[in-house]
Order: sequence, then C-alpha cells, then structure tokens
Amino acid sequence: MSTMAVTSSRSCSSSKAPCRVFLRTILCLLSLLILPSSATKVCQAFPPLKRNSINMGTTMVNAATFPRGGGGAAKISTTAPPPPLSSAISPALILKSFLKTIADARSHLAAAAAARAVSIFSMYPVDTIKTRMQMKQGDAFRLSGLYKGCAGSLIGQVPYGVLTFGSYEIYKQALLNKFPNTKPALIYALSAILGDVTGSGWLCPSEVMKQQLQAGLYPSMSEAIKGIWSKSGIAGFYQGFTGGLARDVPFRVAQLTTFEVTKSLYLKAKKGRTGDDTVALSAVEAAVCGAAAGSFSAAITNPLDRIKTLMMTDTTNAYGGSVVACASKILKDEGIGGLFAGVAPRVGYIAPSVCIFFVTYEFVQQKMQKKE
Repeated sequence: MSTMAVTSSRSCSSSKAPCRVFLRTILCLLSLLILPSSATKVCQAFPPLKRNSINMGTTMVNAATFPRGGGGAAKISTTAPPPPLSSAISPALILKSFLKTIADARSHLAAAAAARAVSIFSMYPVDTIKTRMQMKQGDAFRLSGLYKGCAGSLIGQVPYGVLTFGSYEIYKQALLNKFPNTKPALIYALSAILGDVTGSGWLCPSEVMKQQLQAGLYPSMSEAIKGIWSKSGIAGFYQGFTGGLARDVPFRVAQLTTFEVTKSLYLKAKKGRTGDDTVALSAVEAAVCGAAAGSFSAAITNPLDRIKTLMMTDTTNAYGGSVVACASKILKDEGIGGLFAGVAPRVGYIAPSVCIFFVTYEFVQQKMQKKE
C-alpha cells in the first residue's frame, strides 16, 4: 500500500463523520434509482396525489438554478428529457442516460459554464467580504486578498453546474416513471434538491479550500491542499459538508416557493395591465423574479450560511463539528444577531450575479449560433 493511501486511511479514521455523511447521502440518492423497489416501499407510505396537467418542469429548473450567494447562476432553459429509464436500472444505464442528457444540452451548458465563470469572477470580492464578516474579521473590506481562492471556486462551481443539471434530469425522469400519480411540481422540486445534493459531493472540497483561503488561513491554493490533506486527509475536504447541506436544502425549498409566489404576483399584475389572460414571463422577467426570490431566500437562510462558513473554516474544532453545536456556540457567544453576520453582502450578491449571468449567457449563445 502506498504512503498516500496509508495517510488517507489514517486521516479518514480520525475524522470519519464527513466521509460517512457524504457516502451515506450519495448511497441513499442512488438507491432511489438502483434499488427502485426499496424506494417504492418508502414512498408508498404517502398517499398519491392527483396529477397536475400543467407542466411545471421549466419553472422548477429556472428557480433551482439561480445562485445561493456563494456561487454562480445557471440559465433558465428547457431541454429534452433523457430516455425513459427501465424498471431494471443499472449504474451503466444511469451513466449512459446522464451522458446523453449532457450531450443533448451541450450548447446550453457551454454557454451556462461561460456565464457562470464570468458571474463568479465578477462578484467574487463580495463573497470574500461576506466570508470575512461571518468570521468577524476586523477589516472585512480590505482590498488585499479579495480574489484569494477564486481559481478553486471556478474549478468547483463550473463542473458543479453540469453535474447538478445532469443529475436533476436523471432524478426527474426516474421519479416520474416510478410515481406517475404524483404531482409533477413535487417531482421537479424534489429532483432539483436531489440534484443539488449530488452536486455537493463535487463542490464541497472546492468550497472548503475557497473559504479557508478567503479567511487567510493559507497563502495559496497549493498550500491549502497540502495543509488540509496533512491535517485530515480526504475527510478534511468535506469539513462542513453537513453545514452545506443544511444551508442548501432549505435555500432550495425557499427559493422554489418564493419564485412561484413572485411569478404568480407578477403575472397577475401584468394581466391586470394588459387584460390578456395568456400572458407569460419573458426571459428577462423570469430573471428578475429569480433575482428577487434568490435575494429573499438568501436573507432568511443567512444563519445557515454562517454556520456552514464557520464549520468549513474551523481548523481547531472550536465550533464542535456539527450544525447544532455550531449554532449553539454562535447563540451563546453573540446572541441571535450573530446568525445574521454577513447578510448584506450575501443578499447583495444575488441580483447582480443573475444580471451578469443573463447578459453573458445571451451573448455567448448568440456567438455560438452565428458559428453554427
């Protein structure tokens, strides 16, 4: 056995919680596809709902792809669903369906990747300021180090967009096939959440490095990789994984719900002005609604975002290593106000990020279409 393997094994043994949580999460999600009979037994405990004839798929994808205040946005789009999954689902079939989904949406994903990168790079200083404020650093607005960790963030965020999009389509198709009598809107919402959780497996290591660099714990990404590995092995790159899930899942639920409410109110007002009952959201209007929904969701989930930040940057285990322990320490030391540290830059990140993404996406799409 190599020295690196021995180091990894020892490190993981000394800090097993993040590894176990991540592996259990992914196994539970995959069991929904690979072991459909088990998933069916669990889900049959809930009464079937009458199918909604209105297709909400595009709406759910739209809302689910706006940023959380620490990453880029993804474009609203409608893509062809992957081929139907048979009842005898194998990992090979899942991978084949995933790759086909990505291939069918390659134009959208290429433009989204470029727009995501521009959005992240443009707003990265705001994210750094937020991290500093959440860590209660004295001079949060200092100019030095505003872009520390940006490269690692791009490495994590851009593939993350592809992974969440592809897995969302796989989960959606599998759930629609398995539970045909359930409201599609619920399936789309659950699929968006599952896709986000699956993507977190890729995103978490880059988030840990990014936030520790933003906090000034390491001078460079290479030093961060060496330092994290030497201290905790692979488990160190999943430090705060549960904190990330604790933030992202409530954020996604709040975002989807708020987007629907915002869209409904806007369409109602638009119908009142025009008298046209067939009005729909334009792409720009959908982006505005998404920005509003994202900003609101970012504000109400800021306590969870601060917990996630402290867990990912806690190199001395001062915050207990769990969401509950971290929240308890914040409340004890700082009171309820401590949970809202950094809320202004977190909320202020969303709307400009969506606008930058939207403009860049449209520009790249137009350039690609001209070449074709």
